[in-house]
Parts: sequence; C-alpha cells; structure tokens
Amino acid sequence: MRQQPLTADVTLARINEGVQLHHHQGQPAAARDLFTRIWDEIGGEQGDPLHVCVLAHSMADVQDDVEQELVWDQRALTAADQLTDARLAQAGVPMSVAGLYPSLHLSLAECHRKLGDLDRAREYLQHAQSGIGALGDDQYGQLIKSGLDRLTQQLTSR
Repeated sequence: MRQQPLTADVTLARINEGVQLHHHQGQPAAARDLFTRIWDEIGGEQGDPLHVCVLAHSMADVQDDVEQELVWDQRALTAADQLTDARLAQAGVPMSVAGLYPSLHLSLAECHRKLGDLDRAREYLQHAQSGIGALGDDQYGQLIKSGLDRLTQQLTSR
C-alpha cells in the first residue's frame, strides 16, 4: 500500500528496494528478510528515527500476523514523534513530518479493525483524518486519502 519517495539517503533507498519486492514483485518474504537485515544494521529502535519510522512502517506491511503488524506500526509512530522536518529534508524526503502521520494512523486503525477493536480503529482513523491537510494532492496523498475513505466505509457499515 505504501510507496516511499526516491531519496538521496542510502538506507531509505534500500528500504524502498524491499517495498518494491513486496508491492511490485509479490515477494513479501524476501522483503521481510531485507528489512530484517536493515533493522539490524541501523540498530533497531535505537537507530536514526527516520530510518526506524520508514522501516518499521514498511516491515508492518510484510507481517503475516496482525499482532506483529501492530507492533511494527506502533514502532513507526513512536519514531515519527522524534522526527523533524529538517531531518526529512536532509534525507531528500519531499514532505513534512506532519505528512507522515495520516498514513501511520491509518495503518494503526486498520490493525485495530482487523483485531476487532473498532473503538481504537475509529480513534486512529480520526487522528488520520485530522492530519490529511498535511498531505499534498499527489499520488501519495491520494493513496492515503482513498485508504481513509475505504476504512471509514468499513467502520461505518458495522
């Protein structure tokens, strides 16, 4: 569901390779293996918050277990809280930190929906919706907005 922008940061470029393995080549196990190697290289949760955030957000997508997906998405959110716009710009990421939150919150909402915790799902969905103003009208912004619309429909039909 997520596609990372091209950046000048080597670690982000490697994470993007894993995203491509998963989303475009249908190889989630290979992506998970690559993400695991990168996770170890960056020092896990103690690594650069940008790398931790993007890697954890991507690692969540390749989990077979929703509980593990939730753990990874929570790690991504925690790391995002440590980011600055200056760090994103330094890495060549063409968005603000605020632009990351709708996707992070959407992912957490989706995990909680899958786990049957609809109240928490709605809570995260509300956080995601409140941050959509930070998204551009580009492909990434449209992807997140369509995901929010889809999840809103799923949660209101219950």
